[in-house]
Amino acid sequence: MAAKQVSAIIRLVVNAGQAKPAPPVGPALGQHRLNLMAFCKDFNARTQHIKSEVPMSVMVTAYKDNSFEFVVKSPSTSYFLKKAAGLQSGGGNPGHKVAGVVTPKHIYEIAKIKQADPDCQYMPLESICKSIMGTARSMGIEVKGELV
Repeated sequence: MAAKQVSAIIRLVVNAGQAKPAPPVGPALGQHRLNLMAFCKDFNARTQHIKSEVPMSVMVTAYKDNSFEFVVKSPSTSYFLKKAAGLQSGGGNPGHKVAGVVTPKHIYEIAKIKQADPDCQYMPLESICKSIMGTARSMGIEVKGELV
């Protein structure tokens, strides 16, 4: 059997369980002639166990025969950091003003969630933690204490 030809790879951010054929999903998938209702139904079924306000990263692979498959990733690191620090947005002046504080335990918990992502599954947990700490610094979020 020959491999399917990929026509596009589409990256979207959709709230868990709330995919509908309206923007941003409709126009992004519609231009590649993909079945919007099939995507919405499947995505909502896969993410129904997650709170509805959580933004999920989705990577849709569209094929030339108008079929598709998609991978649902965990929310962005910045989303988790803002939740852990209790912030609405990151700091406006990172490096000079502290917008919030998280503990090494928060970093570790976020790293455990991110480790399940296809991009991070072969990375050591320590590397993921260091990456998350860098993201926190760039958002003006201070990490109190040292990782052990």
